[in-house]
Amino acid sequence: MMTTTKQVETDRDEQLPRQLAIRNWVILCALLILSLLWHSKAVTLGVLAGGLTAIVGFYWLHHALVKTLKNPTSFAARGFKHSYFVRLGALAATLVVLIVVLKVNPLGLAVGLSTVILNILCVAIERSMFTRRP
Repeated sequence: MMTTTKQVETDRDEQLPRQLAIRNWVILCALLILSLLWHSKAVTLGVLAGGLTAIVGFYWLHHALVKTLKNPTSFAARGFKHSYFVRLGALAATLVVLIVVLKVNPLGLAVGLSTVILNILCVAIERSMFTRRP
C-alpha cells in the first residue's frame, strides 16, 4: 500500500493536538529553567503561574472545540460561545487573583502566559519550512 502526500498531511494534522500539548510542557519547563537565571523566586513563580494558566486555558479550549465539533448543531455552537465567555471570565479572575492578591511578578507572569503562543509560533515556522509545496 502506497502512502500519499495527502494521507501524510492528514496524519500530521491529526497528531497536532497531542504534539501541541507535549510541547506546551516542554516550553514551560524551558522557561522555568531560564527564569532560574534571575535568582528570583518571584520571577520563577510568575513564570510557573502564567504557564499553568495558559496551558489550562489551552486544554479547556481544546475540550470545548472537540465537544462542539463532535456535535455540530446550533445548540452546540451556542454552548461553545457560552463556554468562551466563561473561559474569558475565568482567565480574568485568575489574572486578578495572581496579580492583585498573590502579587505574582508581572514580567514572569507575562513570560509564562506566552507558553502557548510560543508553541503555536514554533508550529507555524516548522510547518512553513518543512511542508512540501506542489
